[in-house]
Amino acid sequence: KMVDPTLAEMGKNLNEAMKMLEDNQRKVEEENEKKYARKDIPGPLQGSGQDMVSILQLVQNLMHGEEEEETPQSYRLQNVGEQGHMALLGHSLAAYISVLDRERLRKLTTRILSDTTLWLCRLFRYENGSAYYHEDDREGLLKICRLVIHTRYEDYTLEGFNVLYTKQPVIYVSSAARTGLGQALCNQLGLPLSCMCRVPCNTMFGSQHQMDVALLDRVIKDDVESGKLPLLLVANAGTPGAGHTDKLGRLKELCEQYKMWLHVEGVNLATLALGYVSSSVLAATKCDSMTLTLGSWLGLPAVPAVTLYRHEDPSLSLAAGLTSSQPVEKLRALPLWLSLQYLGHDGIVERIKHASQLSQRLLENLKNLDFIKTSVEDELSSPVVVFKFFQEYSNGDQTSHAAQASTIQHPIISNERHIYDTFNQWLGEQLAQLVPASGVDVVELEDEGTCVRFSPLTTSAVLGTEIQDIDQLVDCLKMKIPVLTSTLQLREEFEQEVRRTVGLLYIEDLGWPGLGVVRYNCHCEGKNDDKQEKELEKINTELLKKLNELESDLTFSLGPEFGGQKNCVYIGMVTEDLDVSELVETIAATGREIEENSRLLENMTEVVRKGIQEAQLQLQKANEERLLEEGLLRQIPVVGSVLNWFSPFQASPKGRTFNLTAGSLESTESMYVSKAQGRGTSPPPTPTSSLAKQRLPGQKAFKRSLRSSDGFSETSSISHCDDLDKMDQRPPTLSPGQEQGPLEMDKAEEQKEVAQAKTDTENIHSDKSPPDCSKVEDQASQR
Repeated sequence: KMVDPTLAEMGKNLNEAMKMLEDNQRKVEEENEKKYARKDIPGPLQGSGQDMVSILQLVQNLMHGEEEEETPQSYRLQNVGEQGHMALLGHSLAAYISVLDRERLRKLTTRILSDTTLWLCRLFRYENGSAYYHEDDREGLLKICRLVIHTRYEDYTLEGFNVLYTKQPVIYVSSAARTGLGQALCNQLGLPLSCMCRVPCNTMFGSQHQMDVALLDRVIKDDVESGKLPLLLVANAGTPGAGHTDKLGRLKELCEQYKMWLHVEGVNLATLALGYVSSSVLAATKCDSMTLTLGSWLGLPAVPAVTLYRHEDPSLSLAAGLTSSQPVEKLRALPLWLSLQYLGHDGIVERIKHASQLSQRLLENLKNLDFIKTSVEDELSSPVVVFKFFQEYSNGDQTSHAAQASTIQHPIISNERHIYDTFNQWLGEQLAQLVPASGVDVVELEDEGTCVRFSPLTTSAVLGTEIQDIDQLVDCLKMKIPVLTSTLQLREEFEQEVRRTVGLLYIEDLGWPGLGVVRYNCHCEGKNDDKQEKELEKINTELLKKLNELESDLTFSLGPEFGGQKNCVYIGMVTEDLDVSELVETIAATGREIEENSRLLENMTEVVRKGIQEAQLQLQKANEERLLEEGLLRQIPVVGSVLNWFSPFQASPKGRTFNLTAGSLESTESMYVSKAQGRGTSPPPTPTSSLAKQRLPGQKAFKRSLRSSDGFSETSSISHCDDLDKMDQRPPTLSPGQEQGPLEMDKAEEQKEVAQAKTDTENIHSDKSPPDCSKVEDQASQR
């Protein structure tokens, strides 16, 4: 069996290169401490050149050198299996085949192109079709637009854009299509934006993500009557957002009526390869063209997208750029040609079938979950599953809510939707972070708002999603639903508590996924705006630090990095056993304590300075009084010493002490007397809050007791405190073999300390007499 040595060497080098890159990737994952120097600045080209190992090492450094700066959730690498190696080998083979002689190259490219086109047309039930292979998935539609322009305007090849003045072409695009698709087509075709018409979706009947066929019919009639030429209609077999399919059968009839071209694109076209296909998607086989993105469906890296179309005039296809006379351009299909042969028909169908089974597995589990609302087109076969968190109202709550909404309709609805959008945004991010292999993402829909989307046809082959990943996703969703419902119910109670509390300001931030936002307002009278802002920032920052030091399950933060309010405390998601009154009371008490301490520190400098000046004046006055008491003779150097020796002057020492707490001067006479008598003042006991005393051992802060965790009313927390008071007043009972608890041991230690203090005091009074102050003063005067 003869083998081309060049092909064998190429395959060997590709395997070695891929193995080297994958091994280096594992080393990076195992050795996170190893960092590569970032070399974004281009350097000079080495004259001697480098070997393959060094070049691959450089490529590996550029691929994974910045990995330590990225979060693990944002960094995903596609699973490159054997089929991926075949696709990558196709690019190397294309470069090698391009150097063959022209005749051999023509034969080889014709065979590759015809084989790939035949396989795809049979696989996706598109008979008698041609194929155009392109890198950008919008390029195929662009070439189709050029083909239709050449077909409908016969003199376009000769006169160009001048023929467009007589009848302005119109391209119709659904409002649920990809963002910016119409504008990109107009820019590439050189047409004004007036040539693009966005067709609204259904509002009364049918899916809200399907194109309104009746309205489209009226729009086309109006355009024809105004002298315009309906050119092309872009329909969806799986909208980018919700994955719904337009009514392709009726749209095809409408296009035949007005001689328009029908182009279909979307992820649901992949299901054409399955044995069972829904009638709505099966109608896409009758359209004029369709775009297939096989790379994401089959997990093939660097393979082109394919646009299948039907047209009888090859010269117009050549003029539009759908075909080329250059054999090298036909080699675009080579990676796909190799990958399709490697997978085979059964392998391709199995991958698409596996993705459909994943979506059905998730949809069946979501039906059994409360507070989860799904939005799918067909429950039996829906490749895309869109769901959101939504809390339904009971009968009584629904009546009151409707009455409240009737008075102020727009604010209630807008605020409620904004809150649900925020919560669903948080839910989608949490699920994507906890189960990255699921591939869920967040999508914004016009009617439903923010939702979580699961589209396995575009992610499962790339990420390797399995059934156990779906089960893990459902388990994580079950854990998050109680947190969402509890937070949503306690938001209003938290707002009311904060508004009733003096010193706290409730900040309404509908974009924050959590309990709410609160700010402590300090009383900064007599200060300018800059000082007030700095003081407010200082107090709230310290308040956030104190709250995070508490042993609780809550998360306190400064809010989002962009778009958040300044100088606020953001409280995250909570559980049902949260005591809102205790939380608000703790925030207010901590803020007041920080404010008082801040004021004390600010005023201490001024108070100490005034106290020193006052002390100097009082000491100077005391010295003058002492001179008057001693007399003039005692001030003479020699006479005073003799007079003091014969008749010593008895005077009590007078001093001043400064009380920082009270900010006042006090005499030191009481201090000398207390020290002489050995009676030191004991420090005051440290005050403890009543809430700390009432907390059970091991219970975290802001938690209700297990008895009152079923309700959310304020009376539950009050009854809990009463129960704790009764438990404190009840005398402890111990069994004969039971040891003393910490509370009884603390009481015993306190009784021992009191008894020991009494004994020491009696010993002082009985054994030691107070020191004679007169003798001390005589010795001082003699010195």
